[in-house]
Amino acid sequence: MSCAIAIFVKTPGHSPVKSRLWPDLGRGAAEHLYLASAMSVKSVVDRACANGDLEGYWATAETVASVASEWPGLGHVAQGEGGLGLRMATVYRCLHARHDAVILIGADSPQLECGQLLRAAQWLQSEQARLVMGRARDGGFWLFGGNRELPEHAWTRVDYSTPGTANDFVRAMDGQGEWQQLDVLQDIDTAADIEPVRVRLLALADATPEQASLGRLLGEIRESEGRCA
Repeated sequence: MSCAIAIFVKTPGHSPVKSRLWPDLGRGAAEHLYLASAMSVKSVVDRACANGDLEGYWATAETVASVASEWPGLGHVAQGEGGLGLRMATVYRCLHARHDAVILIGADSPQLECGQLLRAAQWLQSEQARLVMGRARDGGFWLFGGNRELPEHAWTRVDYSTPGTANDFVRAMDGQGEWQQLDVLQDIDTAADIEPVRVRLLALADATPEQASLGRLLGEIRESEGRCA
């Protein structure tokens, strides 16, 4: 059974990214951090794809034709229009037409590990209807996957970017499959999130080169903030 893994991204210069970090880091540094985080996530997706029947994609907020060259190394699919729920539904539906199962992840949890992705993909390799979620500490989720067609209303009835998002999403998907929950991870959304993610990156037993580089970048940001305090 084949499984797609799509990384949701926005492209600096085409869409605003990490605006909540701008007051603390400046726009340029926030965009640099975002791209480094996205490439760290890709490096883990690459590792998972090399160890399983998985295929990676960039899910771009912009049209594929306008930004594909800025997101190399994976396939491309456009998120389309609308709110986050509708855009996730669009990517999921598109990829499920090509694959038996689909996993959606963000670019904001660069401390994820290959084993987590492989565990999610293995869970979805079933004739039974199954869903998988990796929750984020802020109440959202960093990963969602499924192996069945899912109704659009289940995606769009959820209030996203709230402390109750993950719980609301589970309720919205009630009856669509048996759940598996993965590890809880920290997203990088604000300056306060940088240090916990840096510590977790340093603790990884088998970090990719991109994750190691991001860990150093986050350390430099921490030192710079300390000098400015």
